[in-house]
Amino acid sequence: MHSQHDSLAAQRLAQISRARQSVLADGDAVGTGESYPLGMGSDFDWIERSWRRCMAQGLRPEQHVGFDLVSAQQMRRVREVHRPLVEAARPVLQGLGRATASTRYFAILTDADGVVVDTAGAIDHSDARVHSIARVGVDLSERSIGTSAISAALSERHPVWLHRGEHFFHDTSVYSCAGAPVFDANGRCTGMLDLTGVDAVERPELRHLVARAARHIENALVAGVPHRLLLRLNWPGQWDGGDGDGLLALDAEGWVTGANQVARQIVSGLAHAAGALHVEELFAAPVHVLFDAARRSTHADASVEIPLWSGLRVQIRAQIREQKRAQWAGEDPSPDAVAHADPALDAPQVALPLKDLELTLVHQAVANARGNVAQAARALGISRATVYRKLGRRQPER
Repeated sequence: MHSQHDSLAAQRLAQISRARQSVLADGDAVGTGESYPLGMGSDFDWIERSWRRCMAQGLRPEQHVGFDLVSAQQMRRVREVHRPLVEAARPVLQGLGRATASTRYFAILTDADGVVVDTAGAIDHSDARVHSIARVGVDLSERSIGTSAISAALSERHPVWLHRGEHFFHDTSVYSCAGAPVFDANGRCTGMLDLTGVDAVERPELRHLVARAARHIENALVAGVPHRLLLRLNWPGQWDGGDGDGLLALDAEGWVTGANQVARQIVSGLAHAAGALHVEELFAAPVHVLFDAARRSTHADASVEIPLWSGLRVQIRAQIREQKRAQWAGEDPSPDAVAHADPALDAPQVALPLKDLELTLVHQAVANARGNVAQAARALGISRATVYRKLGRRQPER
């Protein structure tokens, strides 16, 4: 078994060497030519793009890599700006350290510029090759160390696996690494998470591990933004119960304060929003329905189905952030202090104005019709144009 594995590993390194020769020495494109089976079955294009960017900067593989630290002033700024990222990632990094303890891989967290902001795992600082990259403040961007999982994840915006000679410089060809970008609650790439080994056995499955870990960090970042209501959402019948669910944070009036990448994929309006966004622009239901769902919940698994404006339906579990009790106790609510609030603390004690009641009925009719405006109009006994006008939306042209 070992001899077979060694043979496959040797073949893999030989394929990498031929690909390097094609691009770096001869200038030929291999992404559309020779089949180049990367460990995860992806194509070669993104590696080739990175190699060519390095060459366009006048870099050559034989050049020495300095693994330079950024200035102390820049590092102070990085630490201040990325404190929420570091705090959200710390328990995840510790978990990665335990998961990779026997593999000679360790974890690195960088900001969006590729500067290391934290590390974890079995890091042997007596090995200069390990010490060079596993230091807070070292610049691991593409402009500094060429092609790596770090630079690739930041430029390609998706998880990657990179092995030995797939790195641009000879100095970095001792590394094997998996990387995944980390997005903040506003959908911006705020950094990346990396697992690196030195002269280690190829472990392409680490790409899955680092991608899941990055998603966990993103969820912690969403839970950490100011919010009153946290929605966990997924398609009906597809509850993940963890990092595979969408997270959407709302303030007390229903304005979106944050969302994870899964939510942005499920609810298209999140991905295309240019400014402030209200939840009623996403769901064909009034915001009070979401708060009511949270108040009626009697256990963690309680959920409701809510229609999107597209007519599709999503399943939602809503939780109210318990702010008042924490303030009465003289404590600030932590990012994870999300619980069902007592309805008596949060429910409005005044009657709705007639205009608001009318709008609520329109929203509820559209929700009951699963986003079908024509059906909702018939149920209400009014025209489609009136429904669109009440909702503040333009009626589509026929």
